[in-house]
Amino acid sequence: MVGVRERALVTGASSGIGMEIARILASQNCDLLICARRKKELEDLSKELTKKYNINCEVIVADLTTDKGINNLIKKTKNIDILINNAGFGILGNHNEMPLDRQLEMINLNIHALTRLSHEFGNQMIVKGKGKIMNVASIAAYISGPGFAVYCATKAYVLSYSRALHKELSKKGVSVTALCPGYVITGFQEVAGMKLSKMEKISAVPANKVAEIAIKSMRKGKREVMPGIINKPLPLVTKITPMWLQLMIVNKVLK
Repeated sequence: MVGVRERALVTGASSGIGMEIARILASQNCDLLICARRKKELEDLSKELTKKYNINCEVIVADLTTDKGINNLIKKTKNIDILINNAGFGILGNHNEMPLDRQLEMINLNIHALTRLSHEFGNQMIVKGKGKIMNVASIAAYISGPGFAVYCATKAYVLSYSRALHKELSKKGVSVTALCPGYVITGFQEVAGMKLSKMEKISAVPANKVAEIAIKSMRKGKREVMPGIINKPLPLVTKITPMWLQLMIVNKVLK
């Protein structure tokens, strides 16, 4: 008897890490629901994965910065085994010099949407007694970032929230993993208005490699994962470095 395929929802699947995660899950014989705002990119990916892996891949176009978009996604999504909360963005610049509405959209997407989806589908997984959630945080979760203030704060929330959920749900058959990538060459930098330095480019990990490490860690039920050897000492460094020095270094790096 052929086993029933897992069903995975991947948000922010139209590019970057989300797209690569969708490809890996498809190669593992998962049926997919892929979500983003860009319809053409999603449809192209769906055709690619359906043809290559003979899986089902449903496209859901939704703007998750809005309640309407989140409600639409929840309404159209049933019975999933894996939730990948990948959708998110950042913008670089001093908080008081940037449009507030754009920063509030960032909070809505990076925090509000992720929390609602984790709550909704986490409860469905609890009923089934199994499931996996992966929330994409960032290396920025470990620092406070002048010039990146709201983004770093949203990712700190994602990491803290995911750690707590990992503990709460571990005895209910549901694993929660926080993915904390460092610099990844994707469309993120363009949206954020960033140009990477030589050091940042050296430490960058390709999106497909990040996705591979992320899925392996999720499958093992790990609480958190940080791809890239160069990035791994950061949590320890932040614990032993005075905050005034951290802020000075981050401010210099981001400028």
